[in-house]
Amino acid sequence: MNIRSLTRGDGVVIGAAVVLFIASFLGLSSYECPTGVDCSNFDRANAWDSLGLLMSMFLAGVIGAVLIVVSRGMPGRKVAGLDLGQFGVALTIFSLWTAFWTIIDMSSAGAGMILGLLATIALAVGAVASPLVGALKAPLMGAPRPQAPQPYPGQPGVPGAGYGYPGAPAGGTAGGGYGYPGGGQPGQPAQPGPADAQPAPQPQGDPAAATAQQGAPAGDFTAFWFAVPVARPLYGEDGSPTPIAELTPGNWYLAVEQRGAALVAQTQDGRRGVLQDTTGIQRG
Repeated sequence: MNIRSLTRGDGVVIGAAVVLFIASFLGLSSYECPTGVDCSNFDRANAWDSLGLLMSMFLAGVIGAVLIVVSRGMPGRKVAGLDLGQFGVALTIFSLWTAFWTIIDMSSAGAGMILGLLATIALAVGAVASPLVGALKAPLMGAPRPQAPQPYPGQPGVPGAGYGYPGAPAGGTAGGGYGYPGGGQPGQPAQPGPADAQPAPQPQGDPAAATAQQGAPAGDFTAFWFAVPVARPLYGEDGSPTPIAELTPGNWYLAVEQRGAALVAQTQDGRRGVLQDTTGIQRG
């Protein structure tokens, strides 16, 4: 599970679930004991002494938080056709519903019920508002600075030669990297720099041919390396809605084609797919 895919809203959910679990060990009721009545056992009663309240309020909220976090860290997990996160949100709302009506029905609520009600409020708000509020959608942990990837497979006999990541020579030849300015494609010589550029020979005796040669359009897209700020799914080029891979922060990926606002990216194991969300990517 990739914890860097968690958001600030998920952090609120996790914190509220921890507080709710702690509240389950505190007293449910607090009142002045009448004279001559032994109230010692009742004062110490907590949620673990009431199975119905424990399952419907405290553990329901904790389990809902776990399902939300698991769904965020492992996208695509479903039960009976529904996403795990949907089950988690429903459980957190049910936990708040139970806590609200239970504390209303009590004549004197104890620390366990009061703290539990506050925790279920924060839990339900965090679960529902995380996909809607921009501040809660921000990453919980900052994306690390991408590191230079290890050489791709298929480069025998070339010690320490990276597969064209930004600033690295491929095959020990200066300027021979793949996918950054000045880099040649595999099996082709590197493109000459401005200092090495030679004037192209002009055809003789055919002005029309010279004009056609000068007006030949160059490729509009140049392959480049990029890194993502948060984990993002990579979909198949056939348009399938199921992700074929997940791009994670801290790694460089190669963009080989642009399709509108999306990019066709290649992973280090050679898989290609469509990155639909390109906002905030870091170019190499």
